Amino acid sequence: MHISLRQPIARRHFLRAGAVSLALPALNAMLPRGLGAEPAPSPKRLLLIGRNLGLHAPFLFPKTAGLKYESTRYLRHLEEHRGKFTLFSGVSHIKYNNHHSEAGLFTGVNWDRIKEPAKEHHNSISLDQYAAERIKADTRYRNLVIGPPVQWKFSWNEKGVPVPSERSPSKVFKQLFLDGSRDEIASETHRLQTGRSILDQVGDEAKAFGKKLGPEDRERLELMFSSIRETEQNLLRSEAWVNRPKPTVAYSAPKADPNNEEIIARETLWFDITRLAFQTDSTRVILLTMGDAGRPKLEGLNLGHHDASHHGKDETKIEQLALIEETELKQLNRFLTTMQQAKEGDCSLFDSTSILNVSNLSNASAHTCENLPIILAGGGYKHQGHVVKDLKNNTPLSNLFVRMLQQTGIETQQFGANDGVLSDV
Repeated sequence: MHISLRQPIARRHFLRAGAVSLALPALNAMLPRGLGAEPAPSPKRLLLIGRNLGLHAPFLFPKTAGLKYESTRYLRHLEEHRGKFTLFSGVSHIKYNNHHSEAGLFTGVNWDRIKEPAKEHHNSISLDQYAAERIKADTRYRNLVIGPPVQWKFSWNEKGVPVPSERSPSKVFKQLFLDGSRDEIASETHRLQTGRSILDQVGDEAKAFGKKLGPEDRERLELMFSSIRETEQNLLRSEAWVNRPKPTVAYSAPKADPNNEEIIARETLWFDITRLAFQTDSTRVILLTMGDAGRPKLEGLNLGHHDASHHGKDETKIEQLALIEETELKQLNRFLTTMQQAKEGDCSLFDSTSILNVSNLSNASAHTCENLPIILAGGGYKHQGHVVKDLKNNTPLSNLFVRMLQQTGIETQQFGANDGVLSDV
């Protein structure tokens, strides 16, 4: 008996007509199927959402642990996703005690190494960069660092140098989804080729020059070499992709960037771009910053975000702060819904993406960093609703980072200043 097994269509298959190329979206026909065969597993993805002004704890944390917690003022905005996310109490980076602890949020190193974040070499690699180095994927971008600005950086390379964030959603959208003309593509190819040859020349000259330097200068030179190597790798990746058509998406390109005060439009756009980047498999690791929203345009709000977060226990200011933070959680809720609606084979983007929404501060008014507001969603974890750890002697957040790396398919027992693996999810 002869059984014909269908050959799957290549994941990146293009329809071509003359000079026009159209990238197909993810189709079931792209999944390998045959007699008794299962669909190929969806690739694992990682999304880190970094905020820098915390969440008002009395409105966030339930009094009880587990899935049957009584919903709080803030959690009611995520109620439809109960059982699909976990809120952690009693988890933080140990001994962090600085208003500007953003620098260590995703690196998790001992506080003494980053308490002067202006000295870049004190830091270490952040979770997004660590994961991006180890996830082997044929994607247009190894990772993305995007979002509105914050005072200190969230993303850091292995040398402890901050990785800049692209702050313009319209530019990110163009980079991901809009193809240039033939002349623009030719110009981009020439730029990449020229840039690579320049880097080669600079590298040779710098190595020769380095033989004449002392130990400290050689260390500085090695830091420069590291940056050159990273740039070369990015150039090679870009050159390989520059002539490939970008994916088409059913989404209107933003004509202008929302300003910082248009919090709903701003967060909607950033979250949509993030989802589309994953949905088109343009990258598998994203760090999205959601900084101080300025003075958001919300009904009944007459304070800026930073001013309201530094409330000094003034109930009027706290109510103003709640207007902003509830808007943020509503936007997070919308994003989680759209991630579940985006199907990929037999599952959704939500199921294959570890989504971490976290701030470096627990109480911006008191500049405290204990008991951080940490929400982990999606990713195929065994979500527990509300996990409560020791509120006085917190569990290291790096323990959760190791668990997330393992869930993403990266075998490791160590990251940052962890002393184990958080195994509750």
